[in-house]
Amino acid sequence: MTEGKTMYAVVRSYAGSGASELFDALEQRHEEIRELFLRDVQGFVSYTAIQTEPDSGTTVTVCQDQAGAEESSRIAADWVAANLAVSGAAPTVSGGSAVAHFTA
Repeated sequence: MTEGKTMYAVVRSYAGSGASELFDALEQRHEEIRELFLRDVQGFVSYTAIQTEPDSGTTVTVCQDQAGAEESSRIAADWVAANLAVSGAAPTVSGGSAVAHFTA
């Protein structure tokens, strides 16, 4: 974390119909999604997708600021709409200042 600068994280939780298909696609097309975030999200730091059950999962995006994190949510929603023929509930989205962020 850059000293004196707080990053921002957004968490998207998916459950129910369509979640399994979404996480299958995230696993199979992770390079495409990586390139999309690196190219289109200003201040992008990291992205993680976690499938917690067969029909649920969570994604976490960390950016240098809130604007980047909000842009990542828009880009993620657009990618899902354009690339997956699955229906389901919209994710529960929450975000906030990243008070601790570690990488190897």
